[in-house]
Amino acid sequence: QVQLVESGGGLVQPGGSLRLSCAASGFTFSDYVMGWYRQAPGKERDLVAAITSAGGTANYIDSVKGRFIISRDNAKRMVYLQMNSLKPEDTAVYYCNALFRSSYWGQGTQVTVSS
Repeated sequence: QVQLVESGGGLVQPGGSLRLSCAASGFTFSDYVMGWYRQAPGKERDLVAAITSAGGTANYIDSVKGRFIISRDNAKRMVYLQMNSLKPEDTAVYYCNALFRSSYWGQGTQVTVSS
C-alpha cells in the first residue's frame, strides 16, 4: 500500500522557520521525483519545489528561492522541505508528491504564517 505521510506543519510567526517531512512507503522511493506542492484557500495546488530521484537536482518556484530547501534521504525514504524566512503568503496546505510511472499524494499538512 502506497503511503506518503507529511508532518511538521504548524503556526509560525513571519520570519520564522519550519521543516516539513514526508515519509514514503509502498513504492520504490529512489525511482521517483519528489515534490512539495501547496494549496492556499480558494487557489489551485501549485508546485513549490522538486528534487530528482537521486537528489542531484532541485528546482524551486521563484517566490521561495533562497528561502526554502528541498532534500531527500533515499535510505530513509524521506523527503524534507526546510522553510526559512516564512511570509504570510506562504500560508497553505503543503502536500508531498511522488512522480514516476504513477503520481502519489500525501494528505497534506497545514502551514500558517501569522503574527
